[in-house]
Amino acid sequence: MKRELELYIHIPFCIKKCAYCDFLSAPASQETMRAYTDVLCREIREFPQAGQYEVSTVFLGGGTPSILPPKLTEKILRAVGETFDFMKKRRPGGAGDLPEITIECNPGTADEAKLRAWREMGISRLSIGLQSADNEELRLLGRIHTWEDFLAVYQDARRAGFENINVDLMSALPGQTASSWERTLKKVLALAPEHISAYSLIIEEGTPFYELYHEDAKRREAGKECGALPDEEEERRMYCLTEEYLSRAGLERYEISNYARPGYECLHNCGYWKRTEYAGFGLGAASLLSLDGTSAKNWRLKNPEDLKSYLAYDFSERQQETLSENDQMAEFMFLGLRMTKGVSEKAFEEAFGVPVGQVYGRQIEKLKKQELLCEKQGRIFLSPRGTDLANYVMAE
Repeated sequence: MKRELELYIHIPFCIKKCAYCDFLSAPASQETMRAYTDVLCREIREFPQAGQYEVSTVFLGGGTPSILPPKLTEKILRAVGETFDFMKKRRPGGAGDLPEITIECNPGTADEAKLRAWREMGISRLSIGLQSADNEELRLLGRIHTWEDFLAVYQDARRAGFENINVDLMSALPGQTASSWERTLKKVLALAPEHISAYSLIIEEGTPFYELYHEDAKRREAGKECGALPDEEEERRMYCLTEEYLSRAGLERYEISNYARPGYECLHNCGYWKRTEYAGFGLGAASLLSLDGTSAKNWRLKNPEDLKSYLAYDFSERQQETLSENDQMAEFMFLGLRMTKGVSEKAFEEAFGVPVGQVYGRQIEKLKKQELLCEKQGRIFLSPRGTDLANYVMAE
């Protein structure tokens, strides 16, 4: 029987780096994009034991995958289709069939013709990076688009036949207020997307924002006045507004930062949080695989992050790590607890042969007493307070 596999395909190109972005991406020429696509397709076709798997999801991320000309995107998906068998069944609880094929799209890099071409290739899910409906906030972030550009792409996507659209949003931006965040939520929800990912800005080292705002971020963490960034109380108001508005609009929270209409959860991300086997292709992409074909997902690979090495098809720097059982157990817990349903005690015991309480009983009881974890009907999950303090819970 073939095992389920998810595919992640990294496209490390963008028009320009945003001020907050620490992802592995950079502008590139058309020639570089063509050369990269050729190597990427070769890497996909040479995947060992492809015949052992059935692919349930494909996710084209970046960077900005929508920057590629459609013929290059089609070439990549053709390589996938010629190498792997696709899972052919209905989505569990939702519209459409498997595999779920997602492409990330930035406004300003797609039009109706490109969107229609994607649909014809079999791409079924679109993830649009909006971040904010306020043009001044977008300018500050270094985005290449306006709200009006986003609106045009969204409407083009609907005309092209996309019935499963995610919108990425970002709160706690410099100068942002709860009122401006509320306006963003209202404008996006008026479009009725099937899915919204709502993240708080993290000031990442090595970005222009780090030079500008890392001292503000440190002051906020210490509960002090924090300059351009919203203070802790204002950030909390934004968090509460997100839950309130999205819930009222019929989008259910299924993960710390993700909301969806019933049946439209991102299956690719759910698989990641459940530690489904996945293969990553492209610059810096990671894989999690079973080394011996058993239920243990214990082999992690990571491609080199140097574009010159990748284009030379030199994967000698590929990192390989065999995860210990303790590592696997820890990942099972802290990834699973990101989901509102939490982790299944039965699934833990089936995976590792011991009850979860035998391994993490002390931590679970401590966190339950602190009202950060709940345990009910064979599942362990974050309480509302635990969701607020998720990083602390995961560390435990």
